[in-house]
Amino acid sequence: MHDHHPPGQPAAKTDRKRYLKKKSLEDALDIFLGAVPPSPKTERVPVEKALHRTTAEPIFALLSAPHYHGAAMDGIAVRAEDTFGASEFAPLTLKRVAKDARPRRKRNGAATPPPFQYVDTGHPIPTWANAVVMIERVFKKNDAEIEIRDSATPWQHVRLVGEDIVATEPLLPRGHKLRPYDLGALLAAGHTTIPVITPPTVGIIPTGSELIEPGDPAEPGRIIEFNSRVAGAFVEEWGGVPKRLPRVVDDLKTITRALAKAVKRHDIVIIIAGSSAGEHDFTLRALESLGDVLVHGIDVMPGKPAILAVLDGTPVIGLPGYPVSAVVICQQVLRKLIAHSLGRPAEEPARIRAVLPRKVPSRLGLEEFVRVNLGQVGDTIVANPIGRGAGVITTMVKADGVLRIPSLDEGLNAGTEVQVELLRPAEEIANTVLFTGSNDLTIGVLDDQLRAQHPGLKISASNIGSLGGLVALRRGEAHMVGTHLLDPASGVYNLPDLKKQRLLAKSVVMNLVIREQGLIVPKGNPKKIKNLRDLTRKDITFINRQPGAGTRVLLDYKLGKLRIKPERIQGYEREETTHMAVAVAIASGLMDTGLGVKSAAKALGLDFVPIEREEYDLVFQKDFFNGDTGQRLVDVIRSDSFKRAVEQLDGYDTTQTGRIK
Repeated sequence: MHDHHPPGQPAAKTDRKRYLKKKSLEDALDIFLGAVPPSPKTERVPVEKALHRTTAEPIFALLSAPHYHGAAMDGIAVRAEDTFGASEFAPLTLKRVAKDARPRRKRNGAATPPPFQYVDTGHPIPTWANAVVMIERVFKKNDAEIEIRDSATPWQHVRLVGEDIVATEPLLPRGHKLRPYDLGALLAAGHTTIPVITPPTVGIIPTGSELIEPGDPAEPGRIIEFNSRVAGAFVEEWGGVPKRLPRVVDDLKTITRALAKAVKRHDIVIIIAGSSAGEHDFTLRALESLGDVLVHGIDVMPGKPAILAVLDGTPVIGLPGYPVSAVVICQQVLRKLIAHSLGRPAEEPARIRAVLPRKVPSRLGLEEFVRVNLGQVGDTIVANPIGRGAGVITTMVKADGVLRIPSLDEGLNAGTEVQVELLRPAEEIANTVLFTGSNDLTIGVLDDQLRAQHPGLKISASNIGSLGGLVALRRGEAHMVGTHLLDPASGVYNLPDLKKQRLLAKSVVMNLVIREQGLIVPKGNPKKIKNLRDLTRKDITFINRQPGAGTRVLLDYKLGKLRIKPERIQGYEREETTHMAVAVAIASGLMDTGLGVKSAAKALGLDFVPIEREEYDLVFQKDFFNGDTGQRLVDVIRSDSFKRAVEQLDGYDTTQTGRIK
């Protein structure tokens, strides 16, 4: 894999550097962390500023908490022995004494009532008292006297000295990450400052002659540099201090100088890109010239080209240039290195058991990290794999979790129960509506309206075509699907295919929108495409949708009626899985036209040749439809705000929206 290559420059004639023998992730971590024993610096900070910091030594209590005998509730302080015998049938009168009074013990034959004093929760009880009677069991006789009808036991409703913390006892261990309630305990135990580990500084060096800064003009061959920002955010989240360093061009001497300077000034160094085996990947040679390269190549996908090195005692991580590869190495190596330098174990992600709805192949010999969406259908958590490209950062944005496939497995079969590392809180999964089937821009609008009207709920969408969606619904892998399948025999949308899939009795069908399908063409329609017959012209290239997609079914139906054979169309076999992907292929000049919805054409400033108005329906699992979340979703679909938002797009009719079919 090439991390980058300067545009417009010939490849230099240098020896390609082959990977060292690749290591498993576990072995790579053992080697790397073993070579950099933690020697953390420490500092004292105010307790109030110590949230998420790590204790540098054991902390012992300076004070007991509470440091006095205090009332545990509002009431009166008494001597328990004075109250013995009090009952509903023999109420006892007590007399109020001043706060600074020290009443004497009652002598035999004396008629003076026993003493009491009013106390509020948290207040110290008088030194002569040893119990509190709650105010609800106190009956006032006059300003000076009250009556009680229960006897008290010694120390009832009293918080004793040291009940929470005893002075000199251990409070927090070394290497403990401080939480909000830890700060409360520290302050209660008499601490105002504590010794903590100084966060490691992490120098981050982006490399690549092709890189530009965010906000710079985006030109062909230029790449917006964001990997260093992502890595820096991870560093901050995990307890380090990120220091983003200037971008370095693809030059061995320049990279070597930048590394040599960085390792002198930082506790950890990250260098991004140039870790692969191409002619312009200089990172390995620079590291070898400065210190010890411990690992080059880890048996993970994505992330295989990573480099782990130590330069003059400073650990260095060479991140691959592809963004998802860089994220995987950050999560699996950098996270543990920062925890190691802080003298504490790395925080592991929460995990959940889920079921795969379809087979997931994998390469033998590499531990693969597969991004997945999660949702609960009935009692089952379903994990739907999403895009697997190492350069597709948006798959990390959309993913709910990561599935790890061991290096000795060639994949996982449909129906396999797997363990997923969560990227979002587990409670979000129960509030996720799993949508699949046909792709449409209105599903994004529906998700936004659902979140706005019912915060906490969301739609997780995967696009596998109308027919694939119906199959997924029948197998219990989704809550609802989008479909626009035209039955060639009857000319009816969706219901005939639901009958074929034996879904009519198990589902509810609702119209979402009527939409326009047509040929998406470049602005101005330079090749004057007028209809489907023009697809057979030699100067026209076409981009298709995948088999099972409703758009593909519509195309084949129309071609059949026109008696046009697919092989006469240049590009018929070239497929995309979404309307926007078709529009992008045309906007970028890759192809001349493709069948899609009008809204996709308008979104990218393209022109549109109408072909068909079609019914785009939602098919709900019946139990989900009748449940609370399903009914909330239906209310959103029928709301004026959803319809108004859809009408802002082009090519949709909402007059039938929300109608049960």
